[in-house]
Amino acid sequence: MDIAVGGLASPGSGPSTGPLPHPAPVSSESRAASLRAAIERRLDELVPDDPGPQGVLRQAMRWSLLAPGKRLRPLLAMAAARELGADPADALDAGCALEMLHAASLVLDDLPCMDDAQLRRGRPTLHVAYGEDVAILASIALLSRAFQVVATQRSLPASVRGAVSAALAEAIGADGLAAGQIEDLRGAPARASAADAQRCNLRKTGALFLAAVEVGGAVARAPAARRERLGEFALHLGCAFQIRDDLLDATARPEQVGKDTGRDGERRTIVGLLGVERAAREMRAHLAAAHRAAAGPGRGAPADSPLAAFLHAAFGDELRAALA
Repeated sequence: MDIAVGGLASPGSGPSTGPLPHPAPVSSESRAASLRAAIERRLDELVPDDPGPQGVLRQAMRWSLLAPGKRLRPLLAMAAARELGADPADALDAGCALEMLHAASLVLDDLPCMDDAQLRRGRPTLHVAYGEDVAILASIALLSRAFQVVATQRSLPASVRGAVSAALAEAIGADGLAAGQIEDLRGAPARASAADAQRCNLRKTGALFLAAVEVGGAVARAPAARRERLGEFALHLGCAFQIRDDLLDATARPEQVGKDTGRDGERRTIVGLLGVERAAREMRAHLAAAHRAAAGPGRGAPADSPLAAFLHAAFGDELRAALA
């Protein structure tokens, strides 16, 4: 899984593919809600409360992990598994492990030495609620628990568990999320173009989305050739998601999005480099490219794909605007 893909073309470039089909029907939103409820239940089971002497650590893990969220990464892992012919339930635990990695990354991202954020998912950030010491330890515990969940999922053969673990490790490591974070913190002043910002986005945000489709592919035991389209989908999804996040940082109020806003002013994001309107067009172009990538062989339209249904549930009105 190589996420250092500086050669990813702008989705708006190249010849036109003609009118795009309409997105997936609204029923995809209700299916996503049902899967999200299953994910919430499983997360609660995988990180239970602990009334013992170390209970504060478990409480802090749960504070971060169970805070209201979209659960896009486990939803995508399950959609990718279904796309490749597997039972989505087989990807549930690995998807929950991805959510633990994501939650841990948010805890670290919010620390005073990084973003010094005060609000996350509509509640105080973990270091505000529990202290920096507990927040750091809780993030480490969540990372550890994620790999433990994968390693002990006996319903999957050892080779699949190994492939899933490798995908998760690569996503958060020195070529993935950690690299994107250091670039965001220290490399931003040197960014000269939107392409520079996009390379950072592919590491910081795209890495876990790419890992999600890798998880689905591993669970489905799908050959590499069948996974290639899913990787393209995930990369465009990650770019669109980060641009939307940057747009919200520039235009929304904290109470609207449940977290601090206005914190990216000096980071030279795509929004800062292109402006709000051009960045929004870039986001829509990535959404349209992801929708095209969701079209599988033998389907009359991308709307028949679980990936397209996921995209519709995740982006709704923004996807409809992209396909208009």
